Amino acid sequence: MNIQGKTALVTGASRGIGRAIALELAQQGVKRLLLVARNRQRLAEVATEIKAFGVEAVTLAVDLTQPIEVNIAIARAWRAHGSIDLLVNCAGVAHQTSFLQSKMPNVEEELALNLMGMYTITRLVARRMANRGEGTIVNVSSLMGKVAAPTMATYSATKFAILGFTKALRTELAPHNIQVLALLPSLTDTDMVRELNLFRWVVPMTPDRVAKALVLGVRKQSPEILVGWQSHLAVWCDRILPWLLQKVLRMAAPKDNQALRLRRASPR
Repeated sequence: MNIQGKTALVTGASRGIGRAIALELAQQGVKRLLLVARNRQRLAEVATEIKAFGVEAVTLAVDLTQPIEVNIAIARAWRAHGSIDLLVNCAGVAHQTSFLQSKMPNVEEELALNLMGMYTITRLVARRMANRGEGTIVNVSSLMGKVAAPTMATYSATKFAILGFTKALRTELAPHNIQVLALLPSLTDTDMVRELNLFRWVVPMTPDRVAKALVLGVRKQSPEILVGWQSHLAVWCDRILPWLLQKVLRMAAPKDNQALRLRRASPR
């Protein structure tokens, strides 16, 4: 897909990977960016940065876990600004804790945003793309969608689910000329990740690197976009020597498994 002159919608655009993706798309020549997140002030700040590149920026301060709110926002945006060519589902939440100490409200919140929030907006946009007969959807999963991580059980479960969802849509939407891709970054240096107990030996990458990988993957129409050598190594090891990877994960897992602060971002 050639993104120049296109309209893109990015969820989770107020910070972290979502913000980096929005800025990279602006630098690469998109015509218009629809920025989705809950924090109106942060969205306005990102929009200001984007406008400096001569790109139109539209902020949609909505909560993706509220289907009616999302439906209204997308319908209004489509009428006011035209069709959406590229949808990037980046919004997410993570709660790090031992499974035995997990709390249901936090688990439900991860499922509501990471899965149902993504499902809601994808359904609304994909239907309109299908009527047009073209479009591209990128669902941001994670290396944890390939390799499950201790202390991140629910987050890993949602990221595995996103991959399954992406694969199903890839086949189902192909007759409508809609490309469906998955982005799988490993641990990324965002403000949320700085609040987590990191896994030993894992070197965080920058959000900018993830954003550049997304743009390249969209241009190449890569079904799955793995980012970083650590991701490729972990996936290879999981396929060839799964017992070794399990041993490494046990050794690398954070020693402190107590519940850590909940943040809304994309801790890849």
